[in-house]
Amino acid sequence: MKIIAVIPARYASTRFPGKLMKDLCGKTVILRTYEATVAMGVFDDVFVVTDSELIYNEIVNRGGKAVMSIKEHESGSDRIAEAVKDIEADIVINVQGDEPFINKDNIVSLINIFKQDNNQDVDLASLMTPINEWSAIENPNNVKVVVDNTNTALYFSRSVIPYPREKNVGVQYYQHIGIYAFRKQALLEFTMLPMKSLEASEKLEQLRYLEYGKRIKMAITNHVGIGIDTYEDLEKAIKMLENNPSFSRG
Repeated sequence: MKIIAVIPARYASTRFPGKLMKDLCGKTVILRTYEATVAMGVFDDVFVVTDSELIYNEIVNRGGKAVMSIKEHESGSDRIAEAVKDIEADIVINVQGDEPFINKDNIVSLINIFKQDNNQDVDLASLMTPINEWSAIENPNNVKVVVDNTNTALYFSRSVIPYPREKNVGVQYYQHIGIYAFRKQALLEFTMLPMKSLEASEKLEQLRYLEYGKRIKMAITNHVGIGIDTYEDLEKAIKMLENNPSFSRG
């Protein structure tokens, strides 16, 4: 089983333009993410896929591997599918370019789902984390997921699911963490499937997979990565590295 990581890296960002090229203690955010992904030692190959020559050159000029995205894409899955179409792989894991502190245990959990899937029933794997504060549960920016007794996803929503008509039945709410592992074939098929109403309504691409009968297996994690979405996030990341000099020099 050949497992590769693909790091989609757009230069544009609504909240923090050019964030992936910002300096993070001597290295850019995207370079730190790439190097951290390689250093985990669990992938047969790691690529950055980008629409930016700046990002492409940043990776390639430092000995890394990058692919220029040819087309404009509506979703991250579309961008990754274009990049891996001609790359030999069985499993493709999407690593977010703005998460230089990616957690190895989370990635291993996703890989193990496929290693244990002898009948190849699972098309995608992803992560979820328990949430208990009602403000977090109600926040539409936190995507919730409900699963069956095998941790296979039933639905994702920005709304509160399940609806708490009765609050004293011990329901555990889960927030979706958007790191995906795909079977390559399921990823390529995604690009051929028209968007349907659930995805259009919620603006969640994972619903397209469910609407077309794909199986998404979820792994539970208590480690939520630190994404760099704002300048304040970058400042926090700088302080974290300054307090960990060995990682800062890595």
